[in-house]
Amino acid sequence: MGQLYLALTHYPVLNRVGDTIASAITNLDLHDLARACRTFAVPACYIVTPLEDQRALAGKLTSHWIDGVGGEILPERREALKLLKVVESLRAVIEELARSQGKPPVIWATSAQSKGNGLAHSRARQLLESENGSFLLVLGTGWGLAPEIFDIADAVLDPIVGVDGYNHLPVRSAASILMDRLLGRPN
Repeated sequence: MGQLYLALTHYPVLNRVGDTIASAITNLDLHDLARACRTFAVPACYIVTPLEDQRALAGKLTSHWIDGVGGEILPERREALKLLKVVESLRAVIEELARSQGKPPVIWATSAQSKGNGLAHSRARQLLESENGSFLLVLGTGWGLAPEIFDIADAVLDPIVGVDGYNHLPVRSAASILMDRLLGRPN
């Protein structure tokens, strides 16, 4: 069985007019993604930003819950937030997983828009269940991942589709839905 990892990417991502930017880290994303990863036994969630001040902010926020009083009050939150790894690039994530797993991960990019010939969630689950090695689920902040991420991806997962055409989920909600579809217990 394969092992799924997550990367919440803050760069390179797009803004609302399509420019490549670095987006800001949010406290809610850190907490909610860590808790979702812990729920689905994902061993690490990488927070990707090249901005030193944003990495420092993430370190300060997580330190309160891991080393500080927050972790004493809510030890289950400490356990979850320990899964976060703040790194400066997606390349660093890929290299770390390649070192620790013995080969590079299979990279699955995500998008709210169909990219054509996407990987169905059910097929991705089958691959996770039948293949060895690591799989990296790359999620974008802002208005989604920049084109260069799709260039290095092995596949793009099909988008999560709602009921009436509106499709602008918060990244932490999309991540939770995807983890449930890929790793959750079948109904």
